[in-house]
Amino acid sequence: MSKEDQLVGQAATSNPPTKKEKKKKAKAKTDAMDVDTPLKERKSKKRPREEDAADEVKADKKDKKMKKRKERKCDDDDEEAVKIGVDANIDNDSGAKRDKKKKKDDQKEQKREEKKRRAHSVKEIEEKASDVEEEEQVEHKITKGNNKRDKKEGPSDEWSYKQDKALSDLPQATIDDFYAKHTVQISDNATALRPILEFSQAGFPADLARDLSRFPKPTVIQSSCWPFILSGEDLIGVAATGSGKTLAFGIPALIHIRNRVARQNIQPRKPQVLVLSPTRELAMQIQEQVEKFSGSLAKSVVIYGGVPKFEQKKALKSGAVNVIVATPGRLIDLLEDEDSCCDLSDVSFLVLDEADRMLDLGFEEAIKKIVGQLRKEGRQTVMFSATWPPAIQKIAEQYLKSPVNITVGSQDLSANSSIEQRVEVVDPHNKESRLLELLKKYHKSRTNRVLIFALYKKEAARLEGFVRRNGFKVAAIHGDLGQQQRTKAIEDFKKGTCPLLIATDVAARGIDIPNVEYVINVTFPLTVEDYCHRIGRTGRAGQKGISHTLFTVHDKSHSGALINVLKGAGQTVPADLLKFGTTVKKKVDPNYGAFVKDVDMNKKGKKITFNDSDSE
Repeated sequence: MSKEDQLVGQAATSNPPTKKEKKKKAKAKTDAMDVDTPLKERKSKKRPREEDAADEVKADKKDKKMKKRKERKCDDDDEEAVKIGVDANIDNDSGAKRDKKKKKDDQKEQKREEKKRRAHSVKEIEEKASDVEEEEQVEHKITKGNNKRDKKEGPSDEWSYKQDKALSDLPQATIDDFYAKHTVQISDNATALRPILEFSQAGFPADLARDLSRFPKPTVIQSSCWPFILSGEDLIGVAATGSGKTLAFGIPALIHIRNRVARQNIQPRKPQVLVLSPTRELAMQIQEQVEKFSGSLAKSVVIYGGVPKFEQKKALKSGAVNVIVATPGRLIDLLEDEDSCCDLSDVSFLVLDEADRMLDLGFEEAIKKIVGQLRKEGRQTVMFSATWPPAIQKIAEQYLKSPVNITVGSQDLSANSSIEQRVEVVDPHNKESRLLELLKKYHKSRTNRVLIFALYKKEAARLEGFVRRNGFKVAAIHGDLGQQQRTKAIEDFKKGTCPLLIATDVAARGIDIPNVEYVINVTFPLTVEDYCHRIGRTGRAGQKGISHTLFTVHDKSHSGALINVLKGAGQTVPADLLKFGTTVKKKVDPNYGAFVKDVDMNKKGKKITFNDSDSE
């Protein structure tokens, strides 16, 4: 070994080759072999002979395995073929069985469905039957309840008016004195019934007599009208506002219902009494009075415009309404409605209240339509009015049969004699300051009720703000306010929580508020009739009252008529008012002006003939 080799060997032993170097070296050797050796030799030399022997053993084993597998497969194929044949036969049999079973299952399912349908139908029928049975039970209970109520609260026999013996025994002079004192005129050719001077003389049913006992005695219009209305007569009553007309027809109306219930022995299903009123406020007041005295015997409903129809329709459809109190306009709307909720065919007691006012408001045609819906035979009609003009006389001829005419006071325009009328002529610009002075005088306690009238809606709203700014608690009712606001204002005034109320002529008629001590007219109304209705809010039910009117030069056209009203009521006429003159202005018709004439259409026209000389 040369020295060089020794050095290389030492280096090799001292520094062993890395993996990278080893791989490099092996690759170089393989590359050298591949280049020098042919492909076949390279393959043969690639693995040693021992490995080849092992591979041969493996190959033999593999061949044996494959052979056994083939043999096994053949056996399996034969078995499978046999099995397939058997299965085919089994499948044919089981398919038929399956079809048969499926058919049975389908039949069972159909039967189950049919059973369910029958059960459902039976259930529906049972439910319907139970509903019908329940309805019948409810109806039976209602009928039973009505019959029970009829037996308990309604009379078993009809109530009829018979003149009390004590009343019959009174000297005629006493009756004449009563009529003369209260200026009562009665035109009745058929009967000579005496006025009921005390409640005990009427012989009313016990419950009504008990309710009326809180009043000291009947008013003049009640005393005079009750005997005739209770006897079934048609009647015309002419009396000033605030005279107690509501109970004059209200009590007989309730007795009329009692008698019908007694005759039929069951509660009627349609209204029997209809009261027509010009304004919603008056309608509400009448219904309130009827409710107070009707108890559980009669149910009433009030019908008026300015509010939704739903609740009114609902009440009418209930079939349990005995009394309808309505304004003509809204009642016509309900009568013409498609759902026919209002049936008046059984009304046998009709009241036209404030008939003159209804005509003034243009309700004549509406009244005609309404009356056409009522019972034709066996109907009693009662009409009340504050005045007796030809137009009212014409209405009376159309709708009343041989009526009794009762007038309390003059048939001409008049005011309640229990009201002290004070008229003061003032400068138009000083009316508001004068109003404050009157409030300090009349409303000193801040608790007594004072009613102030304005002519227009804007004026009422302005006066309300003016009075409130000056420290008074005040409310107002006029056309620009909703019905709910107006109702609340009236209720607060009635209760005394707001004892100062400003109103327009919309509310002048029909407000029945007890204990109104003062009425102040800030602006004179358009007619003297409205003046009488305004001041009629005080001095009601026999009480005393005071009205104070501010009269200006703008109102001088009404001076003559106002002077006549003052004189007719025995009041003092101020000298300043007389300066405007006593000429009475001709009444102006709202449609035809000052030249309208009340013509009797029943009179035949004059026949005019012309002779030959007229043609010359």
